[in-house]
Amino acid sequence: MNKIIKYVIVDIVRNKIVLIYTFLSLIISFSVFSLESNTAKGLLTLLNIILIIVPLISIIFSTIYIYNSSEFIELLVSQPLKRKNIWLSLFTGLSCSLSFAFFTGTGLAIIIYEPTSTGIMMILMGVLLTIIFTGIAMLAAVSTRDKAKGIGLSILLWLYFSLIFDAIVLFILFQFSDYPLEKPMIILSFLNPIDLGRIEILLKMDISALMGYTGAVFKDFFGTGTGILVTVVVLFIWIVLPVWISMRNFKRKDL
Repeated sequence: MNKIIKYVIVDIVRNKIVLIYTFLSLIISFSVFSLESNTAKGLLTLLNIILIIVPLISIIFSTIYIYNSSEFIELLVSQPLKRKNIWLSLFTGLSCSLSFAFFTGTGLAIIIYEPTSTGIMMILMGVLLTIIFTGIAMLAAVSTRDKAKGIGLSILLWLYFSLIFDAIVLFILFQFSDYPLEKPMIILSFLNPIDLGRIEILLKMDISALMGYTGAVFKDFFGTGTGILVTVVVLFIWIVLPVWISMRNFKRKDL
């Protein structure tokens, strides 16, 4: 299992797409902080990258990598190895490599220019979102043999979590504005890892006015230690659940 993880990590770290992603992230991150005299404004700029670009790169690259590694996966399956170990090794290698790329490209700049609790929260949420969307990508890839359909499904899932989900929440809020929706909205927020990351980061930055309808009314809950703990637990569930479902499908799949 460790040999598979090591092979995947080495293979991905040398991948041109990952190198370009890391290099561009590094340039953008340092440029943002260098151009802004106020580091808080730089963090706000990087917030969009963490919440939009990081999940997009993670889910698209991971989906394509799984499809391009189909022959390698078939070779591993033909060996006396458990499918569970093979799948978990691929997930571990992908998530570790992409997390390292994110940390190198964006995390280093945050640590140098904004080594505060806000900066640490941004790095933590960026890493968690990377791992979560890697798991979702593996679920999309194992769901269909067709590469085009798999990539299309991944893009649709990213669009749902990034844009469509917020539109649904806004629609519900406007339609049922006469009713107390605080508790239902908390539950709905747990259904989107990107929203959870946005809420926690903006609460750390104490800019609740920018949180929008998906989180501003929940400051009393998410701003507490209990709220942060619950958020992290839910994000870990978002990691485990897609990986578990995809692993179950992979074990049953006829290669």
